[in-house]
Amino acid sequence: MKEIRIIYNTALILLSICIVIFIVILYFLCKKKPVKPEDQEETLPVAKISASLCPLTDIDTATDGFNHRRIIGKGRLGTVYAAVLPKGELVAVKRIHPRLVLNNAGFGFSSILKWLSLTDHPHVVPIIGFSEGPGERIIVMEFGGMLSLDFYLHQNPDGAALLDWSRRLRIAAGAAKGIEYLHEVAAPPIIHGCVKPSNILVDVKFCARVCDYGLHFLASHERQGLVGYVDEEYWIEKNGASKESDVFGFGVVLLELLSGRRSEQGFIVQWALPLIKGMKVSEFLDPRLAIPNDVRPLVRLARVALACVGNYRKNRPSIGQVATILSNLEINS
Repeated sequence: MKEIRIIYNTALILLSICIVIFIVILYFLCKKKPVKPEDQEETLPVAKISASLCPLTDIDTATDGFNHRRIIGKGRLGTVYAAVLPKGELVAVKRIHPRLVLNNAGFGFSSILKWLSLTDHPHVVPIIGFSEGPGERIIVMEFGGMLSLDFYLHQNPDGAALLDWSRRLRIAAGAAKGIEYLHEVAAPPIIHGCVKPSNILVDVKFCARVCDYGLHFLASHERQGLVGYVDEEYWIEKNGASKESDVFGFGVVLLELLSGRRSEQGFIVQWALPLIKGMKVSEFLDPRLAIPNDVRPLVRLARVALACVGNYRKNRPSIGQVATILSNLEINS
């Protein structure tokens, strides 16, 4: 009887040990292995996808058949409409002038727009989509209720008062950063071709965003709307649009921001240069705004404008150099 009890107890102990071992093995098998940092999948930036082709029927519906009541702007390249896409997104639709469509037939519009739509910068207006058909070329851009710098400076009687000196400096710095991105970050570089106030949009926070970039091929030598915003070399060289001509146009924009005057086909340059060189600040600054106590940032801005428009191409600063100076002025003002 005693031997049976010993055997029983031994068997019970062995069974208990087996159960414990089984539980331990089961625990380690079921326990989730912690993921080491080096085992984690690296998060990579998502490459922007190029704009897609929009059916002309959708564009027609979004603009109510290109209703004149939806027109929010007209320029040398076309007419811009406020539109609502099928998903409810508010966009700006640029309808290229028919004569420009005819002149550029077979130029590879869709390929160029797909390339331009890859731009991704807070101071550049994104291209969302495009459309084409017989006699039609359409560009769909982000809208967001932005107004042009030209509207603020020259069209709205109260617009200039909304742009105090600090906001004008902010707009100048932002636009410079946008053009810098096009020239020095985008690959291959994007030449704007017509840098002027109507191609610089301003949002509700007075942040500048550059639009209509890379479209100069549509009307490269049409003088209307271009004279005064490109240098003399533009008209001499076969492919006149260049980084240097963009810098010249930006210099004219700075002159308009400082003086409140229109370019008047380049007359502003002839008028402003002697005043800037002679340090006649009171005669140069926008009379609609009071002259600030510290005019040094504005004088510095004027000298940057002078460097942009007063030199030949080989002596002109790059937009990167200009953007650095204006960013420092914005920070320190």
